[in-house]
Amino acid sequence: MQYQEFHIGQIFRTKSLQVTSENIKEFASEFDPQYMHLDEKKAGEGRFGGIIASGIQTLAISFKLWVETGSYGEDVIAGTAMNNIRFLKPVYPGDELYTIVEVIDLQEKRNQTGIVTVTLSTYNDKEEKVFVGDLSVLVKNENRIQE
Repeated sequence: MQYQEFHIGQIFRTKSLQVTSENIKEFASEFDPQYMHLDEKKAGEGRFGGIIASGIQTLAISFKLWVETGSYGEDVIAGTAMNNIRFLKPVYPGDELYTIVEVIDLQEKRNQTGIVTVTLSTYNDKEEKVFVGDLSVLVKNENRIQE
């Protein structure tokens, strides 16, 4: 979708994705090698009672689910900002995540572009919000006269 096709308050819901122990460990071993993501025994003795997904992995999954809706399509140019990132609850192996996306801001720019800002709110299969964050991207705006 191009800039002019988005409107404030617009809501999207993504498909779901199940998080597995294997992909938690694979992600963590490369990007967040801490015991609570890798060591079943030590994590089991800790405050979470087992391994949990890295917050960065939860953010990446949320973003992946949003992008896979195809809403930006080929009209996206680049990400410009991520703000108000909050990891609210741990994500465990077996959790099924989906994201609700709400358009919260639109800023028309020069050169046939605009910035679309959305809030990503990610939930597990128990309907508990596990992540929230704002994402801004630059997209094409064919209605804007080139300056």
